[in-house]
Amino acid sequence: MNVELKVDSKPIALNAFTQEIIGNAAIAMAETLRGVGQDWKDIEIRIARD
Repeated sequence: MNVELKVDSKPIALNAFTQEIIGNAAIAMAETLRGVGQDWKDIEIRIARD
């Protein structure tokens, strides 16, 4: 699993443990949604403040 984090377009370094925590949380949330199967290839999440 490869997890990338950018804040204001600046890449933030993540160690393996942090990548695993963020990645597993995102996967668990996405896979519970209707229409998301177990055979996904890529999950992308973008968060912007209003």
